[in-house]
Amino acid sequence: MPTLTPPSTPALAFEEARSIVLRTTRPLLGEPATEHVDLDEAHGRVLGNDVHADRDYPALRRSLRDGFAIKSHDAPGTLSVRGEVRAGERGQPALMSGEAVEIMTGAPVPDGADAVVMVEHTVRSRNADGAATVVIDRPADTGQFINEQGAEARSGSILIRKGTVLDASHIATLAMTGTIHVPVMRRPSVAILATGDEIVPVGDTPQAHQIRNSNAHMLTALVRASGGLPVVLPVARDTADALVPLLQEGLRHDLLIVTGGVSAGKYDLVKPALRELGTEFLFERVRIQPGQPTAFAVCNGKPVFGLPGNPGSTLITYQLFARPALDVLRGHAEPIQPFLSARFEAPFKHKGGLTRFLPARLSDDGQHIRHISWQGSSDVPALARANVFLVADHDRLAWELGDSIRVIEKL
Repeated sequence: MPTLTPPSTPALAFEEARSIVLRTTRPLLGEPATEHVDLDEAHGRVLGNDVHADRDYPALRRSLRDGFAIKSHDAPGTLSVRGEVRAGERGQPALMSGEAVEIMTGAPVPDGADAVVMVEHTVRSRNADGAATVVIDRPADTGQFINEQGAEARSGSILIRKGTVLDASHIATLAMTGTIHVPVMRRPSVAILATGDEIVPVGDTPQAHQIRNSNAHMLTALVRASGGLPVVLPVARDTADALVPLLQEGLRHDLLIVTGGVSAGKYDLVKPALRELGTEFLFERVRIQPGQPTAFAVCNGKPVFGLPGNPGSTLITYQLFARPALDVLRGHAEPIQPFLSARFEAPFKHKGGLTRFLPARLSDDGQHIRHISWQGSSDVPALARANVFLVADHDRLAWELGDSIRVIEKL
C-alpha cells in the first residue's frame, strides 16, 4: 500500500463532532426496513409506525376516586343513596337531583352527575324510613374527580410516534390499544474490528507483551445495549494485507467500528487503508481525553468509526459518537446524550485544554460524585469501579467541595 499523507484537519470540540456524526448519518439511513415482533419483545426497539388510539380513552366518563357521584349543586346537603356502581359494571340510569350513587374508582359516572365526592368527605346515615342517605358537608366543584370521555386521548389521535424507542409505558400503551404484533425498525448490523499484533483471544493465556481482546467483547455488549446486532470480525494484524480484506468485510454491514491503529504511529494503518478504499473522513481528531485520535468517516454509504484502542478511550468514544450514529441507523427520531449533574465530595483538578471524561462514582442518592483514581485509558479495573464519567470542561481547571459538574452514565 502506498504511503498516504492525510489532509490536515483541525481537532473538533466533542459537541461539534457529535453534531457532524448525526447530520452525516441521517441521510445515509433512507427508509429503514421494519419488522413485526411480539408485544413482549418490543421493549427497547424503535417503533416503525405511528400508533393511534383505537377508541376514546377513557371510553366513557370514569370516577377518579372512591366516593359518591352527585350533582354539584346538591352539595352541601343530605342526599338519597340510590345504589352503587363498581369498575367493570355498566353505567346506572341518569342521576336525579337530590340523589347520590356510591361509586368506586374507575367505575362509569352516571349521566346527570357532574362531580364525585371522596368517601372521606361524607357521612353515611339513614332517614326516618330507614333508607340510605349520605351527608356531604362541603361544596363540590363541577367536574371534580371525573375523568371525562376522551380526556386522555381521542379516537384516531397519535399516541406514540414513529421513531420512538419503546419503554415500559409505551408497552402499556400498545397493550391498551390491542397491539399484539408491534412494527419496529430492523436492527442495524454493526461490524466490530479490533486491530493489533498484541491482541490474543480471551481464552488464551497472554504473554507479558500481549493483551486479551477485551475491546471486541466490550463493544459487543455496547452495541447490543444500543439496539444493534454486533458482528465481531477476526483481529486484524498490523499489515495492510491483513487489514484491507477485513475492512472490506466490515463495510458489508450497516456500520463499521474499528478499534486501534487510528493514531499517527508507523503501524497505525487504519486510516491509510480506509482512504485506499475511497473513504471520506469527516473528522480525525476531537478535543477530548481519552479519545483524541477518534475518526469518523463514510465509505460506500456506510458510517465508519476509528476508535482509539485503549479500552477507556473505546468506551467513551463509542458512547459519544458511535452510539448516536447507531441510534440514527435504527430509526431513533431524537438521539440524545443525557447529562446528569452531581456535586463533588472532595476538591478536583485537571489540566484544562481538553474536555476530559474521567471515571467517577455517583453516590446512591444520585447527588454526589467522587473521582476514581486511574492510570489512564488502559486501566480497565478503574472503569469497572466507576458507574459514571465526570465531564471536566476544557476551560475550567478546578472544582471545590460541593461544586456541581456534569456526568454521563455508563452503558
